[in-house]
Amino acid sequence: MKTIRLTMAQALVKYLCAQHTEIDGVEVPLFAGTFGIFGHGNVTCLSEALEQVQDQLPTWRGQNEQSMALAAIAFAKAKKRRQMMVAISSIGPGALNMVTAAGVAHANRLPVLLLAGDTFANRLPDPVLQQVEHFNNPSITVNDAFKAVSRFWDRITCPEQILQSLPQAIGTLLDPADCGPVFISLCQDTQGIAYDYPAAFFDKRVHRIRRARPDRLEIADAVALLKKAKKPLIIAGGGVLYSGAESELAAFAEKHNIPVVETIAGRGVLVHTSPMNAGPLGVIGSSSANALAAEADVVLAIGTRLQDFTTGSWSVFQSPKFKLVGINAARFDAAKHFAQTIVGDARESLADLDAALKRYRAPDVWSNKAHALYGEWNQLIDERTKPTNTELPSYAQVVGTVNRKAGIKDRVLTAAGGLPGELTKNWKIKSPGTFDCEFGFSAMGYEVAGGWGAKMATPDADVIVMVGDGSYLMLNSDIYSTVLTGHKMIVIICDNGGFAVINRLQNFKGVPSFNNLIKDCRIERNVTVDFAKHAESMGAISEKVKSLADLERAIERAKKADRTSVIVIDTDAHTWTPGDAWWDVGMPEVSTRDTVNTARKAHMVGKKKQRVGV
Repeated sequence: MKTIRLTMAQALVKYLCAQHTEIDGVEVPLFAGTFGIFGHGNVTCLSEALEQVQDQLPTWRGQNEQSMALAAIAFAKAKKRRQMMVAISSIGPGALNMVTAAGVAHANRLPVLLLAGDTFANRLPDPVLQQVEHFNNPSITVNDAFKAVSRFWDRITCPEQILQSLPQAIGTLLDPADCGPVFISLCQDTQGIAYDYPAAFFDKRVHRIRRARPDRLEIADAVALLKKAKKPLIIAGGGVLYSGAESELAAFAEKHNIPVVETIAGRGVLVHTSPMNAGPLGVIGSSSANALAAEADVVLAIGTRLQDFTTGSWSVFQSPKFKLVGINAARFDAAKHFAQTIVGDARESLADLDAALKRYRAPDVWSNKAHALYGEWNQLIDERTKPTNTELPSYAQVVGTVNRKAGIKDRVLTAAGGLPGELTKNWKIKSPGTFDCEFGFSAMGYEVAGGWGAKMATPDADVIVMVGDGSYLMLNSDIYSTVLTGHKMIVIICDNGGFAVINRLQNFKGVPSFNNLIKDCRIERNVTVDFAKHAESMGAISEKVKSLADLERAIERAKKADRTSVIVIDTDAHTWTPGDAWWDVGMPEVSTRDTVNTARKAHMVGKKKQRVGV
């Protein structure tokens, strides 16, 4: 057997370089690059290996391990999980910075390979710099924290272990059902140990995403339900995008006359004007979608994990005839809430359903109602997003202005705060797959970092990052990264003076404003951050605008600019687009405040609508 003598770190990197994938029939590297910050846990061995292949596997240096991993996640999302990035860190705090990003990837079923340095396998130098010692278990390091947020976790203590570990890691990253973050802990002494690896281990491998075909009996059971349905409804989730089934879903819905509503992750499955589009569903959804869900008798939930913001904490479905069919590559998601399951790829499942349904069409009275409700919703958002001469524009008006200036292939991206709701409701999708709202984990700070990764994945379109002042202050340093690397994006900072959407929830539940808006925090002086100057100091082109007309002109300038542009606009902290479903949050059972007691009574009324069974 032919062998190659390499250090463990060199072998790991060589193996990653040998992995390829197909995207639309074109063969590309499975790993498009790495994001890395080096420290004593990886700079002497792993960086030595990466430096030798930098033209094949480029390494990008970010400003924070969390933001680099978030950028990698946004890249994978934009690539529909068919190509991905690696995020690497040293030991200790550098590694732990990536835990939040791992949570984002885990919640959203997105692939990212996380490689972190670790303490010495031989333990001779213990305790090393940045080591957290556990008195009763010396085998534990901070890297064990990733076990709760990883689909696959391993620690390499001997160089030959990667022969078994790496193929399993790749399999997890590419598995439609089990996709998520892979974390591999690399003991720093082990990284430098040489081993005679089989040469065949490094043979070129071209991967293709598996498409699981549904069981024929499960298809037959679903068809039997659908053929009896008078008010069927399709919920399109992110899995439709990852399956590449956007056009198939649109054709299926039109042929069988079934309205389609979208989850947050599924926004962008259909364009805004698609004939069967009935709007986004749930807590930050549309009144049209929520009204249809309340009457639906059979619901096809395709490629969604049915998060509480989609289901209104399971209050949006009110029909006594309600039946749920879960179509998902992951059995875990397909079987949720007593659903009749179809375990399989979205595209293949739709094809089999279509063939079995034959000429079935839902009643016109139902689809006509969907069209009417969606028309009313569009009138509302047109009204909410149109420019006015108000002193402070609303989020909806800013979203509408940006949307009107966005190109047909431009990608909009947001994550936390009030913008997810306002974008989900008010953004009109111009091309499928151009909407990224990270709301599975709702990670503040994803926005700017995610924009960097998304731009790497979609170089031929503008990436428009919409971020509130709260999220921006949490994580913004990759504006500097994009200026350095030439990955231009457009960042719109909506400054409403703090965490305004949480202030809204706080007030809605009877609690006075407290510790959310800056003015309501424990402060000595109310200082306004000059976000434009802050961004300018990182090399971005930046400006602050006051009016929506000024915003339009600023976007035009940003589109022509040669690097990242940041546009700041003050926005109203108290004006929100309606259409929300009920949402279950913890409420005090007793309180000395009448406002809280009143809010609890109203909350309990909503709770009576919560579905707990079939």
